[in-house]
Amino acid sequence: MASGAPIKLVEEHIRRFFAGHTITEHQWTLGPVPDAMPEFRILCAGPGPRSGCWTYLSVGTSEITHHSSGLLEFFVAAPSEDLRHVELVTMVAWYHTTKGLGWGHTIPIGHPWLPGSLCDHLLISRPYPFGPELEIFNYDGGHVHVLWLLPITSAEREFKVTNDIEALEQLFDNAAIEYWNACRKSVV
Repeated sequence: MASGAPIKLVEEHIRRFFAGHTITEHQWTLGPVPDAMPEFRILCAGPGPRSGCWTYLSVGTSEITHHSSGLLEFFVAAPSEDLRHVELVTMVAWYHTTKGLGWGHTIPIGHPWLPGSLCDHLLISRPYPFGPELEIFNYDGGHVHVLWLLPITSAEREFKVTNDIEALEQLFDNAAIEYWNACRKSVV
């Protein structure tokens, strides 16, 4: 692991992208992250011109370089404001710093994403609803990919393992999933 993207530049990229949204800053104070990554935080972009969702984005994960995945930040889009999303993105960031994650990986949450949800895994995907303008942040010396933590069901995860991520994403497209809907039905 080596030093990656400057946190200040990543934060500026996110704030520019979500201009017109109210943005709040959070830090999850439990667990190993506060001591190991003291500058790490989550920015929450409230509903606005880019999205009607609450979008929780990591800032500081890209300081860690994994040769297999490059510099990454992560986000989840949610139907409501809830600190459990701060915890979730922090958990993924920590897992990435210790194990290395990347596009196409899935992570078990260990419980339903939100009450009543069938989604109990996260798929690390490209941020299709926001496009490459959010995903790819170039700075002098490198670039960062901001990847989407898409809540999925166990059955969808198994379908991805058996087939591949493109096949699963095609099912999502065909079904026009409401990715922000915690109670959406599985496409599998």
